[in-house]
Amino acid sequence: MFFTDHLCRSVFLPKPPRRIISLVPSQTELLVDLGLEEQIVGVTRFCVRPSQLRKSKTIVGGTKNYRFDVIEGLEPDLIIGNKEENDQEGIERLAKIYPVWMSDIFDLNDSLLMIADFGRITGTEIKASEIVAQIETSLAQGTPYKGTCVYLIWDNPKMTVGKNTFIDSMLALAGFENLIQTERYPEIGEEELIRLSPNFVLLSSEPFPFREKHRKAFQKILPESRILLVDGEMFSWYGSRLLYAMDYFNRL
Repeated sequence: MFFTDHLCRSVFLPKPPRRIISLVPSQTELLVDLGLEEQIVGVTRFCVRPSQLRKSKTIVGGTKNYRFDVIEGLEPDLIIGNKEENDQEGIERLAKIYPVWMSDIFDLNDSLLMIADFGRITGTEIKASEIVAQIETSLAQGTPYKGTCVYLIWDNPKMTVGKNTFIDSMLALAGFENLIQTERYPEIGEEELIRLSPNFVLLSSEPFPFREKHRKAFQKILPESRILLVDGEMFSWYGSRLLYAMDYFNRL
């Protein structure tokens, strides 16, 4: 069958895939939750959920660089990637040889569409529909407004999250008002942070692993703001990890 991915590319699969490589951590976890762990043959070194997967599956590289010889040896019948998280040149090289299905996620609706698409591609429509319904029920309750925020993903240079990103849509669901109005992931200086004076500064656990020493440093710069170390997976993983997001948001 032909399947259309989120980049409007047509991907042909002659039969349900049995040798899948996932190049995206959140999508790897989703495949497992769809009951497809046995069909996964390769993952990235960042695919940390479930924790045992990197020991039982072949590591094919990172999300930006791939061990093409290892991938060739695995003989995948489907490779799953994401436009933002994966390297375009590497993906295009793989797509010349293998079926490569790409997601492109900006908000919750894109995430739910991706989960449903996974179900159709892999023959797990029933389980995918269950996960979508559970996420919709969980997130429908919403969470009270918490205040303004700036969400940081990198320290040197300091990089934050702006509009037209999945994280921005999750911040709104979590009850935060994102003060960064430019798109994507702009850099920010200390003077701009002070000028914005957010109620909250959220320091993500990924991709840069902010720690307590960073929290204390930001607290000195912004003594009136609440500086929180937050679980980046809850704001940026757009697969089945969404099942746990609202409970986490309500505890912040």
